[in-house]
Amino acid sequence: MLVTTGVGFVVAIPTSTNWLVLLWTLVGTGASAASASMFNQLIESRRDGLMIRTAMRPLPQRQIGKPVVFVMAVILGYAGGAILLGTSGWIPAALATGNILIYAAIYTPLKRYTSMNTLVGAVCGAIPPLVGWTAATGELAPGAWVIAAILFVWQLPHFMALAWMYRDDYTRGGFMMLPQLDPTGRITAQTMVLTSLILVPLTLLGTVYGIAGWWFAGASLVLGLWISIASLLFLQERSDQRARRVFLTSIIYLPLLLLVLVLDRGPVSPEAALRSAPVFYPTTETPAP
Repeated sequence: MLVTTGVGFVVAIPTSTNWLVLLWTLVGTGASAASASMFNQLIESRRDGLMIRTAMRPLPQRQIGKPVVFVMAVILGYAGGAILLGTSGWIPAALATGNILIYAAIYTPLKRYTSMNTLVGAVCGAIPPLVGWTAATGELAPGAWVIAAILFVWQLPHFMALAWMYRDDYTRGGFMMLPQLDPTGRITAQTMVLTSLILVPLTLLGTVYGIAGWWFAGASLVLGLWISIASLLFLQERSDQRARRVFLTSIIYLPLLLLVLVLDRGPVSPEAALRSAPVFYPTTETPAP
């Protein structure tokens, strides 16, 4: 989350970076993310203890008390919002605080009732670059939404692969993930293929909207085809090994994509720069003399 926040900040204004504001933005975002994680583990402490993957977390192991976790979560959530409000503006503060609420109050409870929880969780993962962008510019622009959309879609093959590998574990914990409703894995695999393929044209919008150049376009095309092929292979052979390959591919895909985005940031033409600019609407007010 901190990496994508930083990328959103740096890409928003490619010609200069206010490093002090970036530092405080990362501190505030980090505090908010920690708060959301604490609330999540507080709510799911009993279920985490039933899953092999999460049984060693501090709360199931009784290494820390629930009241302490609750107080720290509240303090960090308040501190994160206050830091962002004081150093980066009200929009980043509202986005980060809203993300805590979405993650803890909507996403976490939904995991017990519907597999659609993955979509809500993907929203939480897409918000950090918006925090970074608005901290740098004070406003949202089409380029910010492109980065957020990439993060949203990327999480779907990434977490579907994880959910398939740990489907028995999620069943023990009482969580409703797509593989629980799809024992053959066909729908899960088709979802992974579809979302991987969507990443290809979606990342190319980065060049169209002026946040990156042709090197980014070429790299995103290659990386998108790579994760799509891995997903297609999982569709052909729905095994844990193939799912792990998709998961590992997605882990490599994202940092490489973001690295090229940062290195090749900036529009390829003045027209692309205009497409990335915020939209302003004229008013009928007469300007003051």
